[in-house]
Amino acid sequence: MRLSLHRADIPEPDRSAPAAATDKVTVNLGGERPALSEVSVEVRYGEVLAMVGPNGAGKSTLLGALAGTVKPAGGAVQLAGSPLSRWSPLQQARLRAVLPQQHTAGFGFTCGEVVQMGRAPWTHTDRQDDDARIVAEALAECDVSAMAPRPFAALSGGERARVALARVLAQDTSIIMLDEPTAALDLKHQEDVMQIVRHRADAGDAVVVVVHDLNLAAAYADRVAVLAAGQLRASGPVRETLTGALLTEVFEVPIEVTGDDAGIRIDPVRGVSTRGMSERGLRI
Repeated sequence: MRLSLHRADIPEPDRSAPAAATDKVTVNLGGERPALSEVSVEVRYGEVLAMVGPNGAGKSTLLGALAGTVKPAGGAVQLAGSPLSRWSPLQQARLRAVLPQQHTAGFGFTCGEVVQMGRAPWTHTDRQDDDARIVAEALAECDVSAMAPRPFAALSGGERARVALARVLAQDTSIIMLDEPTAALDLKHQEDVMQIVRHRADAGDAVVVVVHDLNLAAAYADRVAVLAAGQLRASGPVRETLTGALLTEVFEVPIEVTGDDAGIRIDPVRGVSTRGMSERGLRI
């Protein structure tokens, strides 16, 4: 479902160019090694790009670089076909919406008020007239309409995550960046969130999503970027990229990838070392 019509308050993006991209981006956060080392990725309108990798791989840092919330030490970032620096902070907020890992709000806000915050970039524009409708649609899409009058601080972690996603949807941008949106959710709501992600891309939006569940990435993404130790190990279509050999190496646990015409399934091979897996003739 599209929450709005033509976005007249910003230039129409060049949809032949990537919606967001990094070119050899390096980020230093003060550790022994760069958090990212010359990483190049892109996401296009109408597709879902999933970022996967072990803890500390650089997924959230890369998302932050794409969003403009993390400053690279080297390389370039583009948003909507232009250098990120071309856009003012307000224009960036009208082009892309970002869901961080942590979902916090000031004391006393209701869930409805938190979602309403997503409309802030459109204040004093003709789009402000749509606020009530768009907020209601975002609440409904995330199955949190009944929570609108409740204090945000009183919610469980999973409920907060869904309300925070509704805030992102209410921002009504053509580029959506989500950092682990399913981490705190039960199975049903994990699927619900990834279906929202898929529907947004099918409607023409560009979606970047950081996920730990490889099967969710395989089921809903068009392309995947695999990161490890701050480096991009592989990027491309899901089936060609998520191989057992690569995932076994990156995650340092034996992983088997099976599939058919409906898609692929990714599972750890428990009780077997990488060497033992090869000796048994299992495909990695």
